[in-house]
Amino acid sequence: MAVARWCARRGWPVHPLSAGRKTPAANCRECRTHPHPPAACPCIQDGRWCHGFYAATLDQNRIGDWWGSHPEYGIGVSCGPAELVVIDIDAHQAEPPTRDRILPGIPIADHVDLTGLANGFHTLALLAALRGRPSPADDETTLRVRTPSGGLHVWYRARDSRRWQSSVGSGQGRALAWQVDIRAHGSYIVAPGTTTRHGTYTPVGQPRQPAALPLWLAQELARTGHLPAPHIPAPRPVPPRARQAVLAAGGGRDGVPYLLAAVLDPVEACGQVAEGAGFSDALNRAAFTLGGLVAAGRLGRDEAEEALRKTAVAARPGQTRRIEQIIRSGLTAGQEKPLHGGGRRS
Repeated sequence: MAVARWCARRGWPVHPLSAGRKTPAANCRECRTHPHPPAACPCIQDGRWCHGFYAATLDQNRIGDWWGSHPEYGIGVSCGPAELVVIDIDAHQAEPPTRDRILPGIPIADHVDLTGLANGFHTLALLAALRGRPSPADDETTLRVRTPSGGLHVWYRARDSRRWQSSVGSGQGRALAWQVDIRAHGSYIVAPGTTTRHGTYTPVGQPRQPAALPLWLAQELARTGHLPAPHIPAPRPVPPRARQAVLAAGGGRDGVPYLLAAVLDPVEACGQVAEGAGFSDALNRAAFTLGGLVAAGRLGRDEAEEALRKTAVAARPGQTRRIEQIIRSGLTAGQEKPLHGGGRRS
């Protein structure tokens, strides 16, 4: 609990990890048996830890409840909201890949002798040497954490508002170097001091704070696709057939989480890009639809506002005032046209 509180005081949202493991604590039975988007989950709103880093918090009372009841749990830090960019260096025993995959985007000629290259420490050092820089693994100005498997986490803080993307679990084929991953938006990092069955995540050296992300590393991350596309088509609204399907779930309360998830999906999708996603329109459409459900008595106004607010703030942190205005306007307009099972009444 002391480590979790220490992280939260530094603005790093935390969530529980299963005892002895580096994976998030298990969801509740309902969330396990009925998968749904985290933004639509009532567990997070009610202060439970379902959905891993999506439930990460800075709330000291919640931290006290979580680790007070489960002191054996480890600590995960949600990197995106914490504005952290962590270089995750692995030292796995594995056969090196082909030359074009050692440093993505940088060709390595056949005459270059790669004898001895065996892990992420080597590939990161090679990249740094090509740029005339010291390896981040040797950076004594920032927080570094030795992992039980012999790897290293090098913690940095983002210099600006760019939403650096992870290359862990992203499915986008991003990579900085072979056996070197990036943990940023869309992932979490194990906090120093956490112990698993394989050992303890141990700080190296004196610094206990992340230094600013070096500019040359930021350039390399941009080059290797760790930023969202600057322009993408605006998310499509929920199509009529999908809307009819969720409405057909009936006025019963069991269908509400799925209905909310379908309506809020376009808003949640805006969180994948920093701009050009049609966020205002997506939020307004979602608020208008939920307003119609509120008017029809199929959803409570407070429930609709809370779901919209949480989803929107997660997609666009720091824009609370604008978000509140869009939600109020959209809900008010939607309530003028109740949305019943057969559609809106004019």
